Amino acid sequence: MSGKDEAAIHRAIDAVWRMESAKIIATVARMLRDVGLAEELAQDALVAALEQWPGAGVPGNPAAWLTQVAKHRALDRLRHGQLAERKAPEIGRELDAQHEMAEADFAEAVDAALDDDIGDDLLRLVFTACHPVLSTEARVALTLRLMGGLTTDEIARAFLVPEATVAQRIVRAKRTLLEARVPFEVPRRHELQARLASVLEVLYLIFNEGYSATAGDDWMRPALCDEAMRLGRIVAELVPDASEVHGLVALMEIQASRTAARVGASGEPVLLLEQNRARWDQMLIRRGLAGLARAEALGALGPYALQAAIAACHGRARTAEETDWARIAALYDALAELAPSPIVELNRAVALSMAFGPAAGLEVVDALMDEPALKGYHLLPTVRGDLLFKLGRREEARKEFDRAASLTRNTREQALLRARARACTG
Repeated sequence: MSGKDEAAIHRAIDAVWRMESAKIIATVARMLRDVGLAEELAQDALVAALEQWPGAGVPGNPAAWLTQVAKHRALDRLRHGQLAERKAPEIGRELDAQHEMAEADFAEAVDAALDDDIGDDLLRLVFTACHPVLSTEARVALTLRLMGGLTTDEIARAFLVPEATVAQRIVRAKRTLLEARVPFEVPRRHELQARLASVLEVLYLIFNEGYSATAGDDWMRPALCDEAMRLGRIVAELVPDASEVHGLVALMEIQASRTAARVGASGEPVLLLEQNRARWDQMLIRRGLAGLARAEALGALGPYALQAAIAACHGRARTAEETDWARIAALYDALAELAPSPIVELNRAVALSMAFGPAAGLEVVDALMDEPALKGYHLLPTVRGDLLFKLGRREEARKEFDRAASLTRNTREQALLRARARACTG
């Protein structure tokens, strides 16, 4: 086989792994009740593919091949009794009697125990990876690892932390799940809403880091946005009657529609009102609006759906001047009632300034200046500088932009803010 052919097979393996790894891990995790070991055995199947496919060729159903190899590895573990204390009751009954079974009968019994829809296993994996027993950072890393199929290096580069830090978070997360005996299951009805909120929070954080990178040389990391949307769509299919799931997916899709217009030719940020809306992705906007409509049909709007409704006001406006800022301000009022926070108030101030003038927004911003949660948050002086500039108070505005530039760790954002500070003296 030529080097080119082997490279093509490796690319095919990588593509299959990206698409199917979560399903494989979820299937094996239900057999073993151990997410860490399930990932290890799925990785073993990947190694087997890398060793065998270049010589034998890619099988007709590569995902099924990988799944079967991983399941056989799991069966070997179960046969040797290494997981006797943690195995699922229904598998345990079969294993207790396995010495009376022929080899084929044993495998058939385990397969029968695993005959549920793969969607159930994926849902269990989502809720396990995002379990509240883990820290937020651990949930994000483990979700991207298990559900997204990202390597520790890719996660580390996305969040600008050392690879060793990410690897340690993932190892500790899997150990914590095991030691806490977190069940590999969908939470019971009375726990579902709180646990679903944890899942959505993780996806929201992943998307936001991709949409506005907190540090580094890039204004955006679109791959993280894409991953968050992909995982969000999976959850939306698995929990179709949850309004907030559709609200979050709609929010991400409408926001992501602006990706091409948010960055200039040299990678510099382009602010919302200055973007070329012809470059907005209309298909994503249509998908987002459809998701928002679905969320609305399921009942009262929650925080994510309300944010999606705000994004929809921008998505529907053909020009910046056509934006319905009065409706946006009203939606922020509703969001502030439902999920009050200093950041919501800051965004509400922007909406009020656009709808009713900069003085109206500045009044809200000034009330936030002593808010402990916003200490060190660069967008507070950014917004205040913008409002002061519009009111003609340019020296005050310059100081705010300079302060904002000193607070952000994103080099693109620093350059933008320093340019705005210089404009105040022009």
